[in-house]
Amino acid sequence: MNSFYGQPTQSLSSEWLSLEILENVGPRIVRLSYQGSANLLAELPDFVVPTVLGDYHFWGGHRLWQAPEAMPRTYCPDDKGLTITSLEDGLLLEGGPEPQIGIRKSIEVRLSADKPEVRLVHTLTNQSQWPVELAPWSITQLRLGGIVIAPLPAGNSDPNGLLPNRQLSLWPYTRLHDPRLHWDDDVILFKTYALLPAFKIGYFSRHGWLAYWLDGVLFRKTFNIFPERFHPDGNCNAEIYCNDQFVELESLAPLTRIEPGEKAQATEVWELFDRLEQPFLVDVAERVARLAFEKDG
Repeated sequence: MNSFYGQPTQSLSSEWLSLEILENVGPRIVRLSYQGSANLLAELPDFVVPTVLGDYHFWGGHRLWQAPEAMPRTYCPDDKGLTITSLEDGLLLEGGPEPQIGIRKSIEVRLSADKPEVRLVHTLTNQSQWPVELAPWSITQLRLGGIVIAPLPAGNSDPNGLLPNRQLSLWPYTRLHDPRLHWDDDVILFKTYALLPAFKIGYFSRHGWLAYWLDGVLFRKTFNIFPERFHPDGNCNAEIYCNDQFVELESLAPLTRIEPGEKAQATEVWELFDRLEQPFLVDVAERVARLAFEKDG
């Protein structure tokens, strides 16, 4: 039986990719490997945050949270009650009920058979007796040592170029002179290595993707964009967080009022590309932009 630091796991695999999912905790994807390479995801077996509801174990990898972030609501422990259902091309991971919070999490994981791609449908279901306003928040923790690529809008947002075309949300601990950060007019590049204080930035991505280059492999997560709807954290649908242990690529769906028994969903598509030699930062941005253009155009 497969395991992750003593926790049993189930696996999915194709010609290109292999994934491991915790069997009793989560829903949580803890390993992602491209053609037998090392795990791209961060492994954090000892990363625990105490709350009044109990200890929250991060474990690392990919998880589903609810935004906006709040303590203890966002950190409700998910160590019990997970059920896993086999699908034709993947698994449905349904978290246990949260009696004190009233939100139930699930992730549908579907692995493509003919290309290195994973499709994830994240669902938050309101099991309380009252309506709540929240947003599905999809967070992927990755190993340090790579480069984050976050495309920024370019060009005018109105015919005469009189209105702003970019906005950023910054957290209290974020330093604009962080040595890992590289700004350009149409892209944010962040070279990940262990450093404190932590760094976090958010913005509204009209491209609908974030990417991470590590050890010659490019990981790109794509998400739907809703420019007409308001998102958490000052209208952010994309966020980057990095500390001295891991980096996170985060996508956020719009804030939604969910009535009892109803749900909110958000879909991500993960794509992986290889044969990318170790580049300079600008080279990474150019390569990713070309990949995005070839796929989206």
